[in-house]
Amino acid sequence: MSIMTEMRDMALGLAAKYAIPPVSDIVFPPFHEGGQPRDCEFMALALEGGAAGLSYVLLPDSSADAYRALQPQSFIGSDPQEYAAAFGGSDPVQNMLGLAAINAICQQVMRVTDYAPDMASDSLGLLNVEAGDRVGMVGFFPPLLKYMHNSNAELVIVEKNPLLIERYPKLNVTLDVTALNACNKVLCTSTTVLNGTLDEVLAQCRKAEHITVLGPTAGFFPDPLFARGVHVVGGRMVKDGKLLLKLIAAGQRWGDATQKLCFQASDYGKLDI
Repeated sequence: MSIMTEMRDMALGLAAKYAIPPVSDIVFPPFHEGGQPRDCEFMALALEGGAAGLSYVLLPDSSADAYRALQPQSFIGSDPQEYAAAFGGSDPVQNMLGLAAINAICQQVMRVTDYAPDMASDSLGLLNVEAGDRVGMVGFFPPLLKYMHNSNAELVIVEKNPLLIERYPKLNVTLDVTALNACNKVLCTSTTVLNGTLDEVLAQCRKAEHITVLGPTAGFFPDPLFARGVHVVGGRMVKDGKLLLKLIAAGQRWGDATQKLCFQASDYGKLDI
């Protein structure tokens, strides 16, 4: 069973156990062929009561018409479980909606159960990069470059976009995921959850002593990832869904609408899902 399928089943299991309110609002930034600019990278789905879920607008140009055909008004009053159930299929638009719904469902359950994730720990810092480490970065994540500066550690960047090899000739960028076999520490962007590559990535990380999955769209319970050997999941807790959607619609920074969260496998307080 894939991680995407396990995440879908986890969210639907939560929805069967806890009351999940309907969708109150949704926001879709404009679609840009060739890739989204920074202020249009995310869409969000809010539930009645304030919980919300984020997802990347990570779509091929072939999905442009389907994305532009989405009507925000038609989502209001619907059940997020409907979109979560489609997660893990072959339709990139449905997977985008599914991840947002999974995040919203998980965050609603955190609210109603008073589940308090760690919001103080630095997910990136928990990599604890030291001299002699060989760090694999899956997906281009610039903050890691700053974090590793002067660390005397080796960095290998595994990417799907061949243009990054030309754009960053001084960096060790490869399209070969098997390069992770020689890495003792690995950081994956949470994009790997949405594009369905995390299973393949983790299969190459069996020798790694530490694996972190990090990114704004990791607002879900980490159980499926921890079961596959991930040590840290860092994402975002939405404090004010209504405000978040307004800020995304305006192309502005999220400010106080969200707060970083961190799950560590070593001390994870598992919810009875």
